[in-house]
Amino acid sequence: MYKASFPLLLGGLIAFGSLAIDQATKALVIANAAFVGSGIDVFAGFNLVLVRNPGISFGMLGNVPWWALTAIGLVICGVLAALLWKTDYCLEATGYGLIMGGALGNIIDRLRFGAVTDFLDFYYGDLHWPAFNLADTAVVSGAAVLVLSSVAQSRAEKMRS
Repeated sequence: MYKASFPLLLGGLIAFGSLAIDQATKALVIANAAFVGSGIDVFAGFNLVLVRNPGISFGMLGNVPWWALTAIGLVICGVLAALLWKTDYCLEATGYGLIMGGALGNIIDRLRFGAVTDFLDFYYGDLHWPAFNLADTAVVSGAAVLVLSSVAQSRAEKMRS
């Protein structure tokens, strides 16, 4: 059965947009690897670097084969696509789209390079947050949007009763 709805379209467009932006920024960094590889100081507290992360957030699971992390990512994307298909809420669709687009961006990296391309390096003094990319930002933002959506839906239900 075909379902045409605005939330489905919105989530799909957001997934595509976040994937495209992620891949474009990674391509730009890779194309300028000679400059970015040693790090570029953008401003105090922020550098551009080129790092390949074989694991997930903060390098965790770096010893897990790239294909296993890819398979897990694809399963997660499948579940999110099913949830996107079912939702009638635009905020929920936005969260699903952001997470799917980010996950697909990192999946593409794993397929191409066996690791994820990270390049955003924030720091304070000698303390560096682990480098990340825009796909990671989309995933975290999508999760935050889903929490916000859940809170908003709970409040709306309480007001109705």
